[in-house]
Amino acid sequence: MRTSRIRGAAAAVAALAALLAAALPAQATAAHHDSTLVRTQDGWVRGQSTAEGRQFLGIPYAQPPVGELRWAEPRPAKSWQGVRKATDFSNRCVQSASWDPGYQDPTYTEDCLDLNVYAPGGSGDRPVMVWLHGGGLTAGAGSDIVPDTFARQTGTVVVSVNYRLGAMGFLASAGLDHEAKDGVSGNFGMQDQQLALRWVRANIGRFGGDAHRVTIAGESAGGRSVCTQLASPTARGLFRAGIIESGAYGDCAARTQQTAVAAGAAFAAKLGCDTAQDTVACLRRKPAQDVLAAQSGFDWGPVTGGAFLPQQPAAALASGRAGNVPVLNGANKDEGRLFAYGSYDGQGKPLTAAAYPDALKSAFGPTTGAKALARYPLSAYPSPTLAYAAAVGDQLMACPALRLDRTLAGAGRAPVYAYEFADRTSPPFASIREAGKTFDFGATHVNEVQYLFKHFGLETPLNAEQRALSRQMVQYWGSFVHGSAPRAAGQPAMPDQRSHPGRPLSLRTASAGGTTVSSTVGAEHGCSLWD
Repeated sequence: MRTSRIRGAAAAVAALAALLAAALPAQATAAHHDSTLVRTQDGWVRGQSTAEGRQFLGIPYAQPPVGELRWAEPRPAKSWQGVRKATDFSNRCVQSASWDPGYQDPTYTEDCLDLNVYAPGGSGDRPVMVWLHGGGLTAGAGSDIVPDTFARQTGTVVVSVNYRLGAMGFLASAGLDHEAKDGVSGNFGMQDQQLALRWVRANIGRFGGDAHRVTIAGESAGGRSVCTQLASPTARGLFRAGIIESGAYGDCAARTQQTAVAAGAAFAAKLGCDTAQDTVACLRRKPAQDVLAAQSGFDWGPVTGGAFLPQQPAAALASGRAGNVPVLNGANKDEGRLFAYGSYDGQGKPLTAAAYPDALKSAFGPTTGAKALARYPLSAYPSPTLAYAAAVGDQLMACPALRLDRTLAGAGRAPVYAYEFADRTSPPFASIREAGKTFDFGATHVNEVQYLFKHFGLETPLNAEQRALSRQMVQYWGSFVHGSAPRAAGQPAMPDQRSHPGRPLSLRTASAGGTTVSSTVGAEHGCSLWD
């Protein structure tokens, strides 16, 4: 009798398992539309429903880059059993503390290669936007934006990505070059981004996205990342378009292998690994806290010379052989005010009229500094800090953005749409909002992000005119992601720089003249000097 009961129980368990196995694929099919249970290639994830749609947070796309995988090309995530909870953001990658909300403390966690998916409800294969966060390639995370409202309003699936930063993401050395397949190290953070794009290609259809309609987008270092991915041969086929917000600084230049390896040697010496029998092994044994403490003072960014980036991005893009996809590119009217504030007023030491000439010479060198002094006279600005900010912003962001327009348009085969965010009444973004009560940030660096998404998950205090501009911008960006020229109801189309060179769309509130096509942006930013 006992044997028969055991057999009966076993049969019941087997029947239950069969029912569950049959049920899960059905739920997976429903997940394409509205379910919060989705099966990825690595395992099941359960997200959550919100008023804006569905969201799936903290999904791993790569194995943790620890031990022997620190400073190695990322490897796809391992599969898991059962259902993985996907309702909370994952760890931020190793970085210092900053003034942004939620970043008051540093993080030393290397297990951070995860992504977030925001999917509106309803049926249909939707276009996809993959967001690469800013932060100077040394800070930030995919959680810096919450694009759920953008996803719903535009009918787009949005993915935000974590990638390795600073020394963890961009260390190059002779020893690491020896390990690299192509003999060039230092592109680990960018390779993370490409692996995330491969995850999207393999999995996004299960969240209702179309893997063949992927747009990569980013702001600041995220925009620079987009520029780099456009130039990378190993990224071909992973996206159909790109959005670059304030990311053309330095003409998207990368480090040479020689420069990067020399910096890596100096970094190893700083950590006391230069005399070790195996420098790389010594570095891999160092705690993340020590690596982070030693990385200041170095330039962290991509490296040319290997399969990932054979040549400088500007040269690759000018040739027309790389990144031949539609691009939406632009910058903000007052980019430099954030940087000038951080250097002067934010330190409690506003720039004085007496110190202004030396500040320009220090920033640009004696000859160009003298020319800048004539181009940006103190009499034309409310304060020396704002005069300095205008020069820095024009040289660093505004004119490089216009140059990138020309480079891409000169290649000739794909549309290049240009904008300038020019709402000088825009509220300072969250981490500098209190400072904005005493400092005029205008349309500074980062300020446009809060018109598209919830920056740091926070609602921005926009007035009625600014909300109208925000709706326009969401329509422009959304229509581009959908595959058309950027358009907004009742507004001019964003100009294609192949046929309208030097004429970006100026995004402004109604009281400032409204959104319009401008032919004077280059002159306003003194680009004859900076070019």
